Amino acid sequence: MLGMVSGENSSEPTAERWTKATVYPDMWVDPDDDPRETEVDPGDERGMLLDYLRYYRLTVEMKCAGVDAEQMARRSVPPSTMSLLGLVRHLVEDERHFRRVMAGEDAPRLYRTEEDRDGDWNGAVADPAVVEEAWRQWRAEVELSDRLIASVPDLGAWNAGFSDYGPEPGGQHQLRDLLVAQIAEYARHCGHADLLRERIDGRVGQ
Repeated sequence: MLGMVSGENSSEPTAERWTKATVYPDMWVDPDDDPRETEVDPGDERGMLLDYLRYYRLTVEMKCAGVDAEQMARRSVPPSTMSLLGLVRHLVEDERHFRRVMAGEDAPRLYRTEEDRDGDWNGAVADPAVVEEAWRQWRAEVELSDRLIASVPDLGAWNAGFSDYGPEPGGQHQLRDLLVAQIAEYARHCGHADLLRERIDGRVGQ
């Protein structure tokens, strides 16, 4: 029926939109309470890229705060398999991909397989242990990625000659390129997290 309001003819309750912010109603929290905002000047290109990456990683954590295992695993809308938990698992794979491509590290996929290329999403079930493991793994991978980045002082350094498909002598990407790609991946999925969280409990904000 044309003009049908979202949630009509559905057994799923529609959440009311809300925010914790009191200064700007379209923000997640008030500016003074936002841990992403700092007084630190990035200073140079490396600092700026790392600050953007930090910002979006923290946004993912904020968007998942305060929800239980069932809510973390709750899918968006059919036929999508996307959920906040699937998103965290997907970002684990992205962090591991970064290490494989930049340094040729032995970091095989944890959730995706040739038989189930969407295993990161499909395996996101409403189990507290699965949620805990996903966060533990994500934080570990972030730390490992950051160590790798810190060990390469030159943003123009070429990768070690590897891709997801094996050795590639000569390399294809600079560290700069890979950092920008990682930032873009996080930014894209932060947009998904905005919608997923709003559908779960109505909370809104940038």
